[in-house]
Amino acid sequence: MSEILSPIPLSPVPSPSVRPAPRIGFVSLGCAKALTDSELILTRLSAEGYQTSKTFEGADLVIVNTCGFIDDAIKESLDTIGEALAENGKVIVTGCLGAKAGEGGGNLVRQMHPSVLAVTGPHATQEVMEAVHLNLPKPHDPFIDLVPNAFGIAGIKLTPRHYAYLKISEGCNHRCTFCIIPSMRGDLVSRPIGDVLNEARALFAGGVKELLVISQDTSAYGVDVKYRTGFWDGKPLKTRMLELVQALGDIAEPYGAWVRLHYVYPYPGVDDVLPLMATGKVLPYLDVPFQHSHPDVLRRMKRPASGEKNLERVARWREICPEIVIRSTFIAGFPGETETEFEHLLDFMREAGIDRAGCFAYSAVAGASANDIPGMLPLEVRQERRARFMAVAEAVSNQKLQRRVGATMQVLVDSAPALGRKGGVGRCYADAPEIDGVVRLLPREKFSKTLKAGEFTRARIVGTEGHDLVALPI
Repeated sequence: MSEILSPIPLSPVPSPSVRPAPRIGFVSLGCAKALTDSELILTRLSAEGYQTSKTFEGADLVIVNTCGFIDDAIKESLDTIGEALAENGKVIVTGCLGAKAGEGGGNLVRQMHPSVLAVTGPHATQEVMEAVHLNLPKPHDPFIDLVPNAFGIAGIKLTPRHYAYLKISEGCNHRCTFCIIPSMRGDLVSRPIGDVLNEARALFAGGVKELLVISQDTSAYGVDVKYRTGFWDGKPLKTRMLELVQALGDIAEPYGAWVRLHYVYPYPGVDDVLPLMATGKVLPYLDVPFQHSHPDVLRRMKRPASGEKNLERVARWREICPEIVIRSTFIAGFPGETETEFEHLLDFMREAGIDRAGCFAYSAVAGASANDIPGMLPLEVRQERRARFMAVAEAVSNQKLQRRVGATMQVLVDSAPALGRKGGVGRCYADAPEIDGVVRLLPREKFSKTLKAGEFTRARIVGTEGHDLVALPI
């Protein structure tokens, strides 16, 4: 069997160079009271890792603390702002002149220099810092950086250090009848795209080799804010799944790291992400919670999309990216489910060829509106259908696994006692931690070949064991 190409280059990738600290030019005008305001701002800037300078040269941004007391002072302040704009272009204005009204009651600074990034009045340290953070993200947080074993702004993680979860939003706009998450977590609230990407970069810089993107509905990222344009590293970026995934892939690439997508609803927009998987920008892996296939059951569940459309989407995804692995979850024995509807689900599993599947026997969760749907099935029927479903799912999965025998794949090592002398356990791109199978690594044949948890290795697939692959490191 020919070698299966890894979605991520197998050759060692050098660590990216350390990014230089952002530089801020600072001009302080006016009286001693303004000077003390400048001192407070400069202290905050230095504590957060910014470099400061008295000149505009080489600055990423300029802050001008102004005076607005007498005409000469006003002129000096306006001239300095103009000079900073001409030489740098990115200027934040603070101080007394920032609070001064111009003709018609508008802000004088805005009237004279409409291109400034922000204007605040005197003693406004926090407002100035917020404007700086918006236009020039801070290199570090002086408090977070002191936390032992943390990943900078990403904080402490409970996962092994080589993989981490990245939550991009909270809540959900769907009202699925079997689910009570919206009543507990509320409607969809997307995190600012700059915050998400800064956290991702901190995780990769801290040694994370696999980033697992999670939410209640990853495909809906940005819907609540109408895909508004955010900023990251001073560049505009839409708050939308496609742009987010592109950026995550760009950040991960120099680290040779994986990006894995979870909880992706099968909206048409997901098709736009598939080319990124086909080219290796992110893992060709989609965790899609289909829940069922029969249109009538999906209607009772109040799920988006129909079973027929889902089959078409899966076929299209495989056409765009033949190596894609699809994981999903399903519910057997939903209220009112007939034997015909359940057989429809089994046929869907076979035809769609779902690589990894989990199934729950319907459970009457307190507060779920599905409990009021007529036709609640006896518990033994629900459990029996779940068992039948899992038998089909395992057959499909085993068939898919057998096709990988003989292939060479990239494996992320999760554990390797004695540097692999006794073998180890890892995962290929088809395996998310905790929910999918693993790659059982045999003891190495070459003495020089060592394995280490958190690192990638190449391995030849030599067999299967249930949901797992067996491989020999090479």
